[in-house]
Amino acid sequence: METVMKRLSFAALALGLLASTAAHADVTVYSAGPGALIKNLAAGFTEKTGIKANVFQATTGKVMARLEAEASNPVADVVVSASWGTATDFAAKDLLLAYESPNAETVPDFLKMEGAVAQGVAGLIIAWNTESGTPKPADWSDLAKPEYKDLVTLPDPAASGGTYTLVEAFIANDMTDVLQGLKDNGAIVAGANKAALNPVLQGAKAAVFAGVDYITMGAAAKGETIEAIFPESGTVVAPRPIMILKSSQNQDDAKKFIDYVLSEEGQQAVAKVNLMPSRTDIKVDRPLIGDLKLLSNEGAPARDDVLAGFKAIFN
Repeated sequence: METVMKRLSFAALALGLLASTAAHADVTVYSAGPGALIKNLAAGFTEKTGIKANVFQATTGKVMARLEAEASNPVADVVVSASWGTATDFAAKDLLLAYESPNAETVPDFLKMEGAVAQGVAGLIIAWNTESGTPKPADWSDLAKPEYKDLVTLPDPAASGGTYTLVEAFIANDMTDVLQGLKDNGAIVAGANKAALNPVLQGAKAAVFAGVDYITMGAAAKGETIEAIFPESGTVVAPRPIMILKSSQNQDDAKKFIDYVLSEEGQQAVAKVNLMPSRTDIKVDRPLIGDLKLLSNEGAPARDDVLAGFKAIFN
């Protein structure tokens, strides 16, 4: 009898352990860069909750491609994109789980929607090499001047969520003449953000049109001869939506991940990589949304039409 009881107790213990494991399955997060941020968030989340976060980090384009490839057998629980358009597109397709974190109270309304909230916010800038021998640009159109002939790069909006948001705003505000001027002046579409920035850091080019503020500021902090310039005519910000997919098999723990990202600790991690925190009560020493002149994206065409319009200029 005692042996039987021991066996039953062992079985109960085993079942308890299995239940505990099932209750805290790993959270899988697909995130567009920066890589250091999502790694720090994942590590902090695990330390705080004991729940492991598996991370796939890549460009927005690669993240979207992977999600599409896995559509019949979804893997991701949480997705972070560099483009707010991803959230609106996913919402239209009914792919998002409705959840508002209690930590989102101080996030402005325009940085959250049902099923998505900004992890942080990036600004689009001119990234200028201060030792390039070119005059310091003050506005986007300066990069179409003769002094910048064949010296400008820009990321491909199909690969960069931030560049897509800026091109979308240019189209919405009838500013495509600036894009045409860049093309006529020999600007090169160089792939994703880093591919556009590297030639400028190396001195082969002078400036990036549609550079990303946090990437440029991070490079400057490491001693690179690079400066982030917010153009006089206005720019856009690129809220980085974080979302839980309806297909997630681990929704409760995915919600805990959102809560952690929006906690004070999580938002300080966002600020550490020079992104603007989405919470307004997190103080950082850098330009914030309220300091910038912003271009509206209202009235912009659908994504495919935006990309087609850009391709028609840069082909």
